[in-house]
Amino acid sequence: MKTRRLVFGLYADEAGLAWVKGIVVAAAQARGARVVAWEEERETLAGGVPVAEMYDLLVDQWGHENPGQDPGERNPVQLRAGVVCSLRVWRDVRKAVLRRMCPEGVAPHACRVPWMAV
Repeated sequence: MKTRRLVFGLYADEAGLAWVKGIVVAAAQARGARVVAWEEERETLAGGVPVAEMYDLLVDQWGHENPGQDPGERNPVQLRAGVVCSLRVWRDVRKAVLRRMCPEGVAPHACRVPWMAV
């Protein structure tokens, strides 16, 4: 089996980050895959792009969905998970994670943790 990566841009505090990690672990385990590595980048991505610049639209999204509310400890972060599985299982895990992070689909709603799949 090969280690494959799931990569998400998030606008989250520590509780939101833990929520997303829990979703990834549950989706992987349900399909017989293992999460073997986590990486979080909060400063600069490969190529020198600042994380805050890459995911600034998530900050804007949160502000639009939560007008007048204090963002608290939320910050842009790129979360990378290493998952040992086949390509087919990786696709299933990714779809399951996206459905769980956004159960409302395209209907208007406020995201618990604004995210972007990379």
